[in-house]
Amino acid sequence: MTTPKRFLLIVNGKSAGNAALREAVAEQRKAGMPISVRVTWEAGDAKHFAESAVGMGVTHVIACGGDGTVNEVMNGLMCLDKERRPILGIVPLGSANDFATSVGLPLEPSEALSAALTLSDYPIDVVKLCAESDTESVTSYYVNMMTAGFGAEITSSTPKMLKRILGGGAYSLMGAVKAWRHRSYRGTLYWGDQQESTSLLLLAIGNGRQSGGGQVLAPRAKLDDGHLDILVVKDFLTAKALPDLIRELQSFPSQGRFVRYVSARALSVSTLYEDPPWPLTLDGEARHYRRFRADVVPLAIQVVLPDQCPLLSSVVET
Repeated sequence: MTTPKRFLLIVNGKSAGNAALREAVAEQRKAGMPISVRVTWEAGDAKHFAESAVGMGVTHVIACGGDGTVNEVMNGLMCLDKERRPILGIVPLGSANDFATSVGLPLEPSEALSAALTLSDYPIDVVKLCAESDTESVTSYYVNMMTAGFGAEITSSTPKMLKRILGGGAYSLMGAVKAWRHRSYRGTLYWGDQQESTSLLLLAIGNGRQSGGGQVLAPRAKLDDGHLDILVVKDFLTAKALPDLIRELQSFPSQGRFVRYVSARALSVSTLYEDPPWPLTLDGEARHYRRFRADVVPLAIQVVLPDQCPLLSSVVET
């Protein structure tokens, strides 16, 4: 017997007054859709609401907000046993919406809500991150991408800057680096049977493909392939190196002079003790860690996605 669908919308408090979303919810309720709504007040609310959804008899939890809201809701779902996890839907209301954009979900509230209520769901991987700072050890999850180093210093509120840095001319890049007080990020990377000590400008660990408001850092990533797509951008010393760096950032070689793009099931990083902790972002949320390990949790959650989602292995891109 099929379980009747029941939907819980978890709305970021900053979007609670969104007129288009309110109207869309009212219309869907009039059409008979069983929708409950919870609005966040402070950090942690979205995770708590998602974790409590099972007790409400909810089958679908819909994250209404930006990438950070999606991340927090997903972390709440990951606190539940896999067989009890509700399906995750998304109504993108943030400034970047990198995950929703990359998978092809509608960005307008009414269309996005309709999609979350009616489209099919698919199993996708989640990335488990175990990390240590100077004062704590934490375990969390992300669904899209983690960046470390220089890229992590540029928040989702400045996506145009990141686009200019990774896709612009050499003089723009050098000027931007100086403006952000660029420094090297030294450490050792471990994946598979490989180990590499290096000085980095940027590290990206993708389950999804893009971050920073549309910057594609893991172009070959799939959400359901059981692998991480890892981009390593090594540091440069002079402006003469910039043309090679930019050229490699357009082709993503497996072993370039400055850019390395690899696939692995897990990646561990240890930073140098005498250096400050590395800045990291998980789905747009800022952190600082000295050591961390990212592991794929295969097909951990069901997510409502378009049938021709380009980030699913079963879809052949044209």
